Amino acid sequence: MSAAGAGAGAGAGAGAGVGAARPVVCFGEMLLRLSPAVGTPLARANDVAVAVGGAEANVAAALASLGRPTRMVTVLPDNPLGRAARMGVAAAGVDMAFAATGPGRMGLYFYEQPAGPIPGRVTYDRGHSAFTLAEPGALDFSSALEGAALLHMSGITPALGPGGVALAQAAQDAALSAGVPICFDGNYRANLWDAWDGKPSEILGPLVENVNVLIGSHRDISLLLGGTFSGDGPDRRREAAEAAFAAFPKLQLIASTARHIETGQIHRLAARVDQRGDHFQTDEVRIEAVIDRIGTGDAFAAGLLLLYLEGATAQDMARSALAMAVMKHGIAGDMIAATRAELDTFDMGASDVRR
Repeated sequence: MSAAGAGAGAGAGAGAGVGAARPVVCFGEMLLRLSPAVGTPLARANDVAVAVGGAEANVAAALASLGRPTRMVTVLPDNPLGRAARMGVAAAGVDMAFAATGPGRMGLYFYEQPAGPIPGRVTYDRGHSAFTLAEPGALDFSSALEGAALLHMSGITPALGPGGVALAQAAQDAALSAGVPICFDGNYRANLWDAWDGKPSEILGPLVENVNVLIGSHRDISLLLGGTFSGDGPDRRREAAEAAFAAFPKLQLIASTARHIETGQIHRLAARVDQRGDHFQTDEVRIEAVIDRIGTGDAFAAGLLLLYLEGATAQDMARSALAMAVMKHGIAGDMIAATRAELDTFDMGASDVRR
């Protein structure tokens, strides 16, 4: 199965008419990821590998590598860790001019990768970070959104607490004022919501009312609408999408993945795109020897948005998004750097050396 020809449907989809050269603005908290060697529990680790990450920054970096201009809106501490994060994302080609500095620390997370029968585990250490302490006025959303094609944000920001909810609302208010479409990736994080007894359905619903593109599964829709939708088969997934379209009039596109895990190193993945008048679901791709699952959803989002902004068909958007996600499984760290040529020629069934 090849991703070649992913842009062939340009002009036909929901993103038609959006300027090809206009930047995507990504908003959210950046983190440093610390990972012990595979098979070494964090409690017994003597050293860790450090990588720059954060869901929205991952999307910005991936889109930049694909040739789409991106801007990152965030808050970082003015210390060596904050500067390392800033330089890491800037090196990926992302415009960091709208990344503010503020009091607080750099948010961290520790990732223990799957090893044999032991599943992976994430431990957050992001309390009192510069981002979580920031007030909405510290961020210049209006300037960042000037001339933008899209604002990309996620459910991680409101999950951080009341301050995160205020930041998310401020970002959306600025986008609505500027007439910039909004993409929202559900990115549900139960540990974050549970930490402050947040009520995600009550908080996320009003945010999704402003959204044009939603990245989320039938489970996210169940949470938003207070019902139960099954993911058992394409017809049931379409039911969930149609319910979301009915509930949220501004919503034009829903994208999701379906993952089946055979082992920690062998996964099967399919992609789906639903529009009001069209939908497409790919076949499953079997991914063997998974190197790193973290960031695969962000790679998926980048592949989707790249084609969405070119006005591609549901089929081409789904295939592009899936190709980016599949590629990321073979790349260590949070971020993927793939050129447009690599995306367009990626063969999801090939594994031999390319010479």
